[in-house]
Parts: sequence; C-alpha cells; structure tokens
Amino acid sequence: MNSLRLRLAFVPALAIAAATVACAPLRTPACAPGQQAAVQDTLYFGTAKPAGSVSPAEWTKFLEEIVTPRFPQGLTVSAATGQWRGADGSIVREESHVLQLVHAGEAVQESAVSDIAASYKRRFEQEAVLRVRANVCIAL
Repeated sequence: MNSLRLRLAFVPALAIAAATVACAPLRTPACAPGQQAAVQDTLYFGTAKPAGSVSPAEWTKFLEEIVTPRFPQGLTVSAATGQWRGADGSIVREESHVLQLVHAGEAVQESAVSDIAASYKRRFEQEAVLRVRANVCIAL
C-alpha cells in the first residue's frame, strides 16, 4: 500500500514537469557577429471555405486591411498547395497562402500575429491557421 501511495504521489509532480517542458520558451540562437536575434513566424492559410474559396481579390484585401497595418516594415507571401486532416477526420487538399513575418518577438508583435490568424479564421470561416514560430538570426 505504501508503494502505491508513493507512486501516486509522483503523478502530480510528473504532470507539472511535463507541462513545464511543453511550455518552455524557444532558445535564443547564438548569432554570429553582424547578425541579430529575431523571430520568424510562418502562417499557412488555406483557401477552401464552406461556400467556394478565398478569391485573389479577397486575399489581397485581407493583406491590405489586416496584415500590412500590423507589419508595415515588410512581409513575404507565397502561393502553395497543401493538405491537412480536418476535425472530422477527412483529408482536405487546397490552395494556400504562406505568410512569413520576421520581427523582434515583442508582445505587441506576438499579439499581432495571433490577431492575423484569428481574423482570417473568422472572415473566411476557417477551422485553423497553422502558425510555425522559430527563433532565427538575421543580417541586413
């Protein structure tokens, strides 16, 4: 019985340790001379929506109204084709837009990236917008 209590006592500690590791911040890279640390966010926007797809004009308007005001210093957009598994288990294949943003990683920029994803999901009835975040070194 004591052995069982001892093992059960470790369960909360293991859960806390696992949660802490899962939430650990990305390590800042050791940048070479002439480089500086930055954050690169890459967002993947699918274009299929319940009634049709996001048109080129709708995407351009989204960039002008939502993205550019938050990142006027610059951004990169690429066209892509991708697939993912929807919440219902089906494979969704669709044209996509890939948005790359490089920034200092400050709270205002982190919030802006989250706002962009949330706005796209709301505006175009999307289930998800994939966000990939990485600490990088940049040189201008």
